[in-house]
Amino acid sequence: MDEKLQKTTDRAYYMFALRIVGDFGATIAVPVVLFVLLGQYVDGKYHKSPLFTILGFALAAVLSGVSIYRKAKRYGQEYQRMNQK
Repeated sequence: MDEKLQKTTDRAYYMFALRIVGDFGATIAVPVVLFVLLGQYVDGKYHKSPLFTILGFALAAVLSGVSIYRKAKRYGQEYQRMNQK
């Protein structure tokens, strides 16, 4: 009985970790791709070769960093709740 309970608990931790990895990956990748593509479009339109692409990447990095920080705090609280059960 205890062994089955342990497997369920382990599975819950693994699923939690996979959810974090997927969420963080999307939080980083989506803004970078969108802002870099937008930067390339604006660069082509105004002939300012890497300027807007670099600005788009920098903006995406800042936004992703802030979002990751907030999500990490939320996931930390959720992890603490999981350990209290």
